[in-house]
Amino acid sequence: MAAGGQGARAEDDRSGLRTALAGLTTRGRSFFAAGIAAAVCAYVLGQSDLLRVGLLLAVLPLVCAAVLYRTRYRVAGSRRLSPARVPAGSEARVHLRMDNVSRLPTGLLMLQDRVPYVLGPRPRFVLDRVEAGGRREVSYRVRSDLRGRYPLGPLQLRLTDPFGMCELTRSFSTYDTLTVVPRVEALPPVRLTGEAKGYGDGRHRSLALAGEDDVIPRGYRHGDDLRRVHWRSTARYGELMVRREEQPQRSRCTVLLDTRDVAYRGSGPDSAFEWAVSGTASTLVHMLERGFSVRLLTDTGNSLPGEGADGFAGASQESADSAGLMMDTLAVIGHSDGAGLSRAYDVLRGGNEGLLVAFLGDLDDEQAAVIAKMRQRSGAAVAFVLDGAAWTHGPGGGPSAAVQHPLRLLREAGWTAVPVPPGVPLTDLWRQADHLRTSGTTPAPGAPGTAGAASGGWA
Repeated sequence: MAAGGQGARAEDDRSGLRTALAGLTTRGRSFFAAGIAAAVCAYVLGQSDLLRVGLLLAVLPLVCAAVLYRTRYRVAGSRRLSPARVPAGSEARVHLRMDNVSRLPTGLLMLQDRVPYVLGPRPRFVLDRVEAGGRREVSYRVRSDLRGRYPLGPLQLRLTDPFGMCELTRSFSTYDTLTVVPRVEALPPVRLTGEAKGYGDGRHRSLALAGEDDVIPRGYRHGDDLRRVHWRSTARYGELMVRREEQPQRSRCTVLLDTRDVAYRGSGPDSAFEWAVSGTASTLVHMLERGFSVRLLTDTGNSLPGEGADGFAGASQESADSAGLMMDTLAVIGHSDGAGLSRAYDVLRGGNEGLLVAFLGDLDDEQAAVIAKMRQRSGAAVAFVLDGAAWTHGPGGGPSAAVQHPLRLLREAGWTAVPVPPGVPLTDLWRQADHLRTSGTTPAPGAPGTAGAASGGWA
């Protein structure tokens, strides 16, 4: 056993020596080669002084490599993202902290963090000397126009000797994740339906009583208004009873995102699919801010949050947490292989779905008929239909022929259907949908609150 242990240690030492020699820099290799050449020349010419110089040149990088390999720094590294979730096109700052937890000062250190190529160049920092128990903090910025989840790390520490002869790399094991979510536009507070929705303006309340005799009391709780005491029930039950409060009923909104690969053309941050994802994110955030119970639904039939009251982000969930969950999903969502929207249609039950907002790609007659039937399973429905021909060849004077027929089918079924050309902000289309709902006609180009010529599209 002892011999085996000694053999293992000897093997580790040889492996460590090879690692140290592999870490020789260009300067170190040059010194070593020059020293060997000088020693050979000294032997051939019989010059002892030149031999001493050659030995010095050859031994110096070897000594530096050995000393650097034996160096045992005890340092701790940490990383902090600010913020950890950032919209596409915005910057996030990464803060790095290095602590020297040993009793000896460190030498020259090079700190390097590994980041994906899309986030920018790999950051490098040089730390001259960290005293015993000291710390150093540095930071750098990252930015991506493409949504997704990007790993940061592991953090690498490059050790070098004072002469620059050798460099060794030590890596930490932990890493963090930066989530780049879709861009979100602030939408105007228009009423897309003829009903009051949410908690803000005009609340729907489910009354718990139809009259004085039908009241459903509950026990008195500390802080209840004494004016709500129901004396008849108090006398009946022998304890103080109060009337139940009328509870506001949160209105519902389902946001449908069409992710079919056959429904979109092109790719990249300015593609039609990325516009649909951004529009979906903007609508979700807007509806949550207005007090709606919201869920995200895709053509595959998957919905989020998937828990709570009937799969909606209801009163039991904080709006910020619900928005974060949906945003994280939209950050990594991609095209589906499905060719139809029937699975999403099956998820909608009917009669109690509230507002339905859909972001759709190219539709054939069959899929347009499926979308048209969804109107029967919602209280009101608004569709933003992307014009694939316009996104490919550029906007013309109006919707292309390929999108006009689906728009007509949806409007005949009761949808508020709006064509989406390239270059039009969602805020303009949002107001245009409200104008279509109230007037039943398409607004004139250039009218206030519409997607006019100034935005590069049609009204």
